[in-house]
Amino acid sequence: MNAISKSKAKAKFKSVVMMLLLCPALSFAQSDITNVIRGGELLFGGLITIFTPSKPDNKNSTVVESVCVKNKLTNKITFIITRQTEEGDEIRKELVIQKDSKEYFFELPKGVYTYQVVLANDSIFKKGEYLFKDKTVIAINED
Repeated sequence: MNAISKSKAKAKFKSVVMMLLLCPALSFAQSDITNVIRGGELLFGGLITIFTPSKPDNKNSTVVESVCVKNKLTNKITFIITRQTEEGDEIRKELVIQKDSKEYFFELPKGVYTYQVVLANDSIFKKGEYLFKDKTVIAINED
C-alpha cells in the first residue's frame, strides 16, 4: 500500500510541475521587454545603493570632493574662481553653465576663492569671496 501512495504522489507532482510550466505559456504578458529591463535597472540600482558602504568623512583632507554651481538666470553664465596658493601659483577654474542647468568642480583644493559671475555679454553680474571647506551647492539667482 505504501508503494501505491508513492506512485500517486509522483503522478500528482508531475502534473503540478506540468501545470506550472504550461501556465505562463498560456497567459499574456502585461508589459513589454523595455519596461521589464527598466524595472530591473531600478531594482538593481536600489540594491547597489543599499548594500554599498558609504565613504568615511576624512577631516584631514585637503580637497573638496565636489562643488555644484546652479544657474537660475535666463542666459548662460561663466563662473570663474581663482585662488593664490602658498607657493605663489594661481589656481583659476572656469565653468560655462547654460540656463537652468548645473555644472560641477571636482577635487577642488580647500581654501578661500574669489569668484566672478560673468554674463553672456561679458559684463560682471556678481563678484565676491567664498570659503570652500566642504561639499557645496551654489545657486546663481537674479536677486
